[in-house]
Amino acid sequence: MIEILPSILAADFARLGEQVRQVESSGARMLHFDVMDGHFVPNLTVGPPVLESLRKATSLTLEVHLMIEDPDQFAPIFIAAGADQVLVHQEACRNLDRTMHMIREHGAKAGVVINPATPVAVLDEVLEIADSILVMSVNPGFGGQEFIPNSLKKVRQLAWKRRELGLHFAIEIDGGITQENVADAIHAGVDWVVAGTSIFHTVNPGAAFEHMRHTALEASRVSV
Repeated sequence: MIEILPSILAADFARLGEQVRQVESSGARMLHFDVMDGHFVPNLTVGPPVLESLRKATSLTLEVHLMIEDPDQFAPIFIAAGADQVLVHQEACRNLDRTMHMIREHGAKAGVVINPATPVAVLDEVLEIADSILVMSVNPGFGGQEFIPNSLKKVRQLAWKRRELGLHFAIEIDGGITQENVADAIHAGVDWVVAGTSIFHTVNPGAAFEHMRHTALEASRVSV
């Protein structure tokens, strides 16, 4: 099923609860929560207390994207704070299979992320245990970057592997998604679209969410 996940990294944190309610009332069912440590990526964002506060303010599914060097240490902490699903980077995990099983054992769904320079083939051995796979379509660390077109090639590869192997993981994309290119992502095989700037850097985040969701749903009905 097609989902648009507003990324709160782009929200106004002085109005976070209000803006979350805007997208929730417009039909959002999931939120994307970026965690950066200033080491794995060159930026520092928010931690478990913010997630815990957000969990109290909404019943939406909270997806936590750990862009950090030690996901094994912090994944359980974020799950305890309210994460429903946790995504870790293939590039940051010494034992990806073990990390993903650990996330599930703590009660959350487990997803894996690959950076723009990482090939899809490195995920072959974890496709069967992944609940979702996220393709970064920008280099992680900062919002508002320009979309990397080659990411759609990876999406098509994942869609083919999923179909050939009879698997059911969701294919997700994150970075540079706009109202103008979201249909291209859906046509390539994306199920879940993470969008931050295109939603929260607008006058009306709720209306921006509705517009993007409508465009994505229409694209999903077109055979390509």
